[in-house]
Amino acid sequence: MSTIIYSKSSGVHDAAIGKLETPIKMVIEHESDLLTKKGGIRDWLFNVEKSNRFGETIIGESEFGVFNAAAEGAAAETDSTEETYRKFIEHIQFMKEFVITAEMMEDANYGVAADARRRAENFTRAYYKTQHKICEYALANGTESEGSFAKATLDLTAPDGLPLFASAHKWGSGGGTQSNYFYGDIFGSSSAFESALSELSVKLRNMKDENGEILGYTADTLILPGNRPAAEIIAKKVCGTEGALGNGYNDINLQYGNWNIVVMPDWQTEDDRVMIMSSEANKNLGGNLFFNRVPLTVANWVDHHTGNYIWNGRCRFGVGFGTYKHILLCVGGTSAVEGATAL
Repeated sequence: MSTIIYSKSSGVHDAAIGKLETPIKMVIEHESDLLTKKGGIRDWLFNVEKSNRFGETIIGESEFGVFNAAAEGAAAETDSTEETYRKFIEHIQFMKEFVITAEMMEDANYGVAADARRRAENFTRAYYKTQHKICEYALANGTESEGSFAKATLDLTAPDGLPLFASAHKWGSGGGTQSNYFYGDIFGSSSAFESALSELSVKLRNMKDENGEILGYTADTLILPGNRPAAEIIAKKVCGTEGALGNGYNDINLQYGNWNIVVMPDWQTEDDRVMIMSSEANKNLGGNLFFNRVPLTVANWVDHHTGNYIWNGRCRFGVGFGTYKHILLCVGGTSAVEGATAL
């Protein structure tokens, strides 16, 4: 949960400022409480953690193998693990200000002027909107190694140095490769989508850990772009209908009740795409990561040159990916897509 830190950094306030100071502070804090409870892309798709460092380092290790049989009275065989990857997520500083003019403060005879209240509410919304949008941007641009969001450069790579979605991800130290980026006929029809979901789910389930062992996670989250209504309709019908669509044989729909559907509004694509994710793998493996370093810290003061009342907000947080094994991306169509594996 994000919090709001409020500090009064000005000296002596005049009467007009005194009338607005506490009400606006209360509006900002109230909006913070409401928006925290509503959730969003950050809360639905990312692991939200606190941080008290410059950045966070994610370290991957191979796992212990199975227990070996031992004769009566014999000592156990020694096993060990080794570091296989290291990923650093740096926190980024974001800031914003808004101004209430001297004239507005003077004319606010009763409580907070309507315009001043709207500015205070929007200020807090902008803070949460920034967090949700940066998470959405990171996923939507996961085929790239880096991206630019609100003048910040984001590292969009997985711990192996490849983009989050790539066809030759590495596992283990000197091990093999595996893909989480595919293309194929996924939205040609409801039956094609149902079949593609089954195939993609198996591919995610068969993802290998750092020892080359199959992880076995079950996909349960389906993520769609915000501008593909036909694909969205097919996905919702397939995931929400008990019987298999498109036939008269009363077949069982194996996808029914297995999926949570998340539509990312800012993910605007020129073709049909879908991500599938295991929420359990996302949590256990540290997949999509959001680190809160400094919550929204609000300070206010009077500009003695203009008499205007200035509110300043500052925060720091980091976004990144601790693994690629929790999520897959598939592009719709039969034509080959550069960097993707045929489904």
